[in-house]
Amino acid sequence: MVAFKEEFPYLRADSGQLFEFNRAWLHAAITQAADSAGYPSWWLTEHVTESITFYLRLRNDESVVAFSQLNQTVRYVLKVIGYKEIVPHFRPTPPPISISLFEIAEAAGDGYELAFFDLLEKRIAALAATGATSLHFFGLQPAIKHLRGAKVWTRSCDALRAEVACFIREKLSNRAETADLSCSIR
Repeated sequence: MVAFKEEFPYLRADSGQLFEFNRAWLHAAITQAADSAGYPSWWLTEHVTESITFYLRLRNDESVVAFSQLNQTVRYVLKVIGYKEIVPHFRPTPPPISISLFEIAEAAGDGYELAFFDLLEKRIAALAATGATSLHFFGLQPAIKHLRGAKVWTRSCDALRAEVACFIREKLSNRAETADLSCSIR
């Protein structure tokens, strides 16, 4: 993946998974750490978030920044500004991840539901291993229509949609590392 000029570099988790930088995610992680350290509604949260965001924007010559490096940078900023008591509470998880079911369906090919489920299972396993706490599956309806080869929605589409949703829930609920995972399917 390439980060384009004027955009942020991607973040790489220890697993190798790439994530797009999400300012709201960083703000929430800093807010949670400050709250845990005894600073509810901490007045510097916005400033620290903006500083880190600016820092990442300056690094647009690099297409990828290690997640651990971003973590160290935030901890360093907190120490420098005199709030080292927040540092032990700053334990961010990777940003929310969005997964296109339509892209998986396209990769599987027309009418190849078994291939779709196999690819989906592999994607879920890889994402669960990253430690992500939020997964957003999108493009369910176009994926179903593609797999069924349907131009209009049919009863068989309804059945496959339910099967895909159940499959995702089952695969996520069977994994120990997804105990605190938030998931949406649309």
